[in-house]
Amino acid sequence: YELYQNYPNPFNPSTKIGYSIQREGKVNITIYNILGQKVREVINQFVKPGKYEATFNGANLASGVYIYRIKTNDFVKSKKMMLLK
Repeated sequence: YELYQNYPNPFNPSTKIGYSIQREGKVNITIYNILGQKVREVINQFVKPGKYEATFNGANLASGVYIYRIKTNDFVKSKKMMLLK
């Protein structure tokens, strides 16, 4: 399992979040603000093993640092990204 750094970073208004999955199962990618409040759910679906990319559009959000987190049955990881308007 892996969660890759988003690209581009900083971004405005959208960025791509790459991730790889070793075993099929449910994948959830959620965006949080710096206070830990949930901003948006990007992915919440069942996927097969492989490498994937999700697009996040932050057009309605304020500039700042956001945390994106992937969660599966076997793996949880978070990374930071910067929205600059």
